[in-house]
Amino acid sequence: MTLRIDLFGLVVADMERSLAFYRALGLDIPAEADKEPHAEVTLPGGLRLAFDTVETIRSFDPSWQPPSGSARASLAFRCDSPAEVDETYARMTKDGHTGHLAPFAAFWGQRYATLTDPDGNAVDLFAALG
Repeated sequence: MTLRIDLFGLVVADMERSLAFYRALGLDIPAEADKEPHAEVTLPGGLRLAFDTVETIRSFDPSWQPPSGSARASLAFRCDSPAEVDETYARMTKDGHTGHLAPFAAFWGQRYATLTDPDGNAVDLFAALG
């Protein structure tokens, strides 16, 4: 058996608000998904990102509770250039989304920044330096 990651999912408190954040990042998510209990988008390369409401998760796991403390997972989106990291971070924070780490030149050779999605998940932006 060969395991292959095919989908990763996020539990969201407010589907419309969460999808608006990911659309603002550039994901192509249909508007009709805002009112659904489950939504998916296929990313370049075939990996799928799913969004499920708290109610959906509790429909099969009634004891589910959101994690407490800092986020335990993050998403990282590769940008085409260091300038795109800066531009995306600036646009998102200007539009009212929460920035966590402003763009910086990381010692591991990337331009790096972190936003926080509406559910508190870290969303990293990165590009190779030079």
